[in-house]
Amino acid sequence: MIFRLFKKKNHNRAIVDRQYAALTSAARIPFFYSDLDVPDTVMGRFEMLSIVMILFFRRTAKSEASGQELAQEIVDAFFLDIDHSIRELGIGDQGVPKRMKRLAGMFYGRLETYAAALEAGDTEKLADALRRNIYPETADAPAMLGLAGWMIATEAALAGVSEDEISRGQAVLPLPGK
Repeated sequence: MIFRLFKKKNHNRAIVDRQYAALTSAARIPFFYSDLDVPDTVMGRFEMLSIVMILFFRRTAKSEASGQELAQEIVDAFFLDIDHSIRELGIGDQGVPKRMKRLAGMFYGRLETYAAALEAGDTEKLADALRRNIYPETADAPAMLGLAGWMIATEAALAGVSEDEISRGQAVLPLPGK
């Protein structure tokens, strides 16, 4: 009973859960894996989820304080989800922090790299970065132009999402191939 006094109240939980579910569902759309050359592997799914989170994070960085707070909670949920997934893959407790540090570094490195290309609206530069990250050891990797084009179009679409939709956790990413 007394522990309830110390428990952090999270009034945004339902909003965070709804938005995070929408973002993870978007990252799982089969079209990315069947038509846009994202490999349907554990790392391919990490890459796609990172892309979706980066696009959402970039949109909410321009939001009011409540949108930025929501974005931070969603990024926290993303990393908790990754931690859970690593453990489900059978990585022991001692190996999890090392893997999490590596994956967090990958995520924030991609955020920086993709941001530069997105801000310039440079599809070629973005496609090159995607190819390097998604296919790091493949000389004959796909061009990734389709995914880069979707990212640029999605960022433009997210710019039109209202602050009200962001604050209610109702931002929707456009479907690829449409």
